[in-house]
Amino acid sequence: MNRPDGAPERRAWGSLESDTMAVLWAAPGPLTPAQVQEALGGGPAYNTVQTILTRLHEKGLVRRGPSPQAGRGRRGHEYWPTDDAATAAARRMRAVLDGPGDRLAVLRRFTAGLDPADAAALRALLDEPAGGGDPRGAP
Repeated sequence: MNRPDGAPERRAWGSLESDTMAVLWAAPGPLTPAQVQEALGGGPAYNTVQTILTRLHEKGLVRRGPSPQAGRGRRGHEYWPTDDAATAAARRMRAVLDGPGDRLAVLRRFTAGLDPADAAALRALLDEPAGGGDPRGAP
């Protein structure tokens, strides 16, 4: 998509990292940068995908290891998420709560936007002993 001046539309800040993590979470195993690029629809350049993966690795969000697809004499890595999507989301929520500002106000605004089913699930989680099961009945 292009802007009115004909220049290509820029992605929202952080969206390529989010999209890359979504690709890695959906994958059945580790992926090479080329596989991630393909899963992203081929839009971002290979070097851009490699840079994003390197940044995610530096942030501790992904792990990497040598790729068996690298070939003789060539270096290459494959990447996989450090945590599943739910754990990563919980860590981000915790970071917001632990950050500057009014913790109670953040919690109040978060809970005010919950739909009734999510509010009920949150109440059930808060009422159960720590380490309990999924309030929706899932394993």
